[in-house]
Amino acid sequence: MNLEALRAKQLPIKDRYKQNPSDALVELHATGKVLVDDQQCLIDTHAGLSRAGLHIAAGGTGDDACSGEMLLEALVACAGVTFSAVATNMSLPIKSCQIVAKAKMDFRGTLGVDRTAPVGLTELELVFQIESDASQESIDKLIQLTERYCVIYQTLKSGVSNARSSVVLSHS
Repeated sequence: MNLEALRAKQLPIKDRYKQNPSDALVELHATGKVLVDDQQCLIDTHAGLSRAGLHIAAGGTGDDACSGEMLLEALVACAGVTFSAVATNMSLPIKSCQIVAKAKMDFRGTLGVDRTAPVGLTELELVFQIESDASQESIDKLIQLTERYCVIYQTLKSGVSNARSSVVLSHS
């Protein structure tokens, strides 16, 4: 989508959100069916079912994506879409861009081996491999804005202010 088409599509949306800020508050959701005996979860995605399982480091087979890898995939997807939109809005000539997300995790925490070991990702790096004739200053600004507007990046960086879980129990 070129700059004019993107702006034409986003302008009425932005105007609506300025007039009615509550319209911008949207609930996102994901659904999965847990396969308890197999330590797997079938995730209902827009592209069909995706299967998550234990990472090899936690006893998995390696045949399934682990949730940490899926989180990194979501980060790369969000950063890629944001990068594209920002580059288009900046009218930057981008020949190609590959994004790699890397994270470190200490599996002692999630396996309960060491209560002092953290549960979750402890380091995160997002690497942009860009081919462009744009100036270094423009590319730096592009990355700065991509980080600023990437939902997944900002969520990981800042955390969630109101995270909770709830239970709906049914008996068979």
